[in-house]
Amino acid sequence: MTDFVTLNLDALPEAVELPSYDRSALKPRIAHIGFGAFARAHIAMHLHETLAETGSDWGMRAVELFGSPERFDMLDANDRLYTLVETSDEGKSTRLLGALCDTQHVARDGIAAIIDGLAEEDLKIISMTITEKGYCVKNEHLDTDNELIQHDLANLDAPKSAIGVIVAALAKRRELDRGPFTVMSCDNLPHNGKLTRISILEFAKTLDAELGAWIEANVSFPSTMVDRIVPALTDESIELVSEVLGGQTDPNCIVCEPFRQWVIEDNFMAGRPEWETAGAQLVADVEPFEEMKLRTLNGCHSFLAYLGFLAGKETISDCMADPVFHAEARKLMVDEQRPTLDVPGDVDLLEYADMLLKRFSNSQLKHRTWQIASDGTQKMPQRWLNSVRWHIENGSSYRHLVLGIGGWMNYIKGKRGGESYEVLDPMAGKLADIVSRFSDDATHYVDALLALDEVFPKDLVGNDDFRTAVHLAYVKVAAEGAQRAVEALAD
Repeated sequence: MTDFVTLNLDALPEAVELPSYDRSALKPRIAHIGFGAFARAHIAMHLHETLAETGSDWGMRAVELFGSPERFDMLDANDRLYTLVETSDEGKSTRLLGALCDTQHVARDGIAAIIDGLAEEDLKIISMTITEKGYCVKNEHLDTDNELIQHDLANLDAPKSAIGVIVAALAKRRELDRGPFTVMSCDNLPHNGKLTRISILEFAKTLDAELGAWIEANVSFPSTMVDRIVPALTDESIELVSEVLGGQTDPNCIVCEPFRQWVIEDNFMAGRPEWETAGAQLVADVEPFEEMKLRTLNGCHSFLAYLGFLAGKETISDCMADPVFHAEARKLMVDEQRPTLDVPGDVDLLEYADMLLKRFSNSQLKHRTWQIASDGTQKMPQRWLNSVRWHIENGSSYRHLVLGIGGWMNYIKGKRGGESYEVLDPMAGKLADIVSRFSDDATHYVDALLALDEVFPKDLVGNDDFRTAVHLAYVKVAAEGAQRAVEALAD
């Protein structure tokens, strides 16, 4: 058996905050599928603070369907406590989070145990962060061509996808008469509750119309908007954690920014924790908040990721240290994204943009442009293309947005200054094929990328002004370099 590093709680510095609630009273009432860095830093942290305020028994079980169970074994070795460091240029704070009361990993515990756990009577909510591709939705319907979905429809006793696992658990809950339930997406996707509902209902109805009808009547799918910058761990951030822990190491640690926002549609069939005591906003409609965040924060992040990376800037804070990138990022948010948004009356979008720029400037986070640049084919439609459509319809300028598209088209070639890098994307194979066949001819290369209807809607591609603007943006970045292309925006 592997020996795991364990924390000596008695030897921690006084500044490290420990859980103030009775962890022995916690029951796994929430199961979170996909317990990665963001879930640990945001979802579990909100529950941790809720428990400190309310003393309830709403504990969390972490569930993982892929990869190695070693990380969960390390969590268990530390009584499921782990370190969260919030850091900024103004200072840092450190605490051990304790809302986690159980872990289940398919490679260690088996799929039957996971399904049984999700069907337990005490469990009231399944939450999840499974990334865009985990929902297996295409053109607003379940993607029945997806290999995992095909497998799960034929093997519901041994599903592999999150969607198949949840439907198997809901079928068992129905069989055991366990009553109403809630499935809550926490992924950074527009209409994430709607997408969850589509995938689960269509999967269930394909199997059994009566099961689908039961889910429709007994399960709610609230949408959420999540916002916190949680970079991947680096050697530098691991050293920071060791420093604040008085020389100890925590393999489960998380380093993130102090800011966090969680907006939740208040639609829960079987109760919920009092998340509002930890600062969450419970609202009737999440959509205005998610559109604001996706277009303003995430849209600007992608602009900086592609163009900043190509310009040799390794982190978002490096981009912000460049006055030109800083100024043009603000113009993107204020001049091109703000007009497309319909936000609640108490939201000041100018103030929001300036707050985002301050967050982006946090030099302690080391949020890598290459990391943010991943999965562009999944991100561009909601971050940029819907805004482009608005500007075309209203006859206004979208030159920052289109330069971002030109930056992406250059980025996916996988070359910077003669050096190669990996392009992470669900469509990486198809993109690489286009690069290999057409990248020597700018016109054919851009046309081939615009022909990807999974990414670029036909109505945009059919607009001559848009096509021309994309061609010009690609050529400008390719010929002059990303730095000069961004500088030209200020001319």
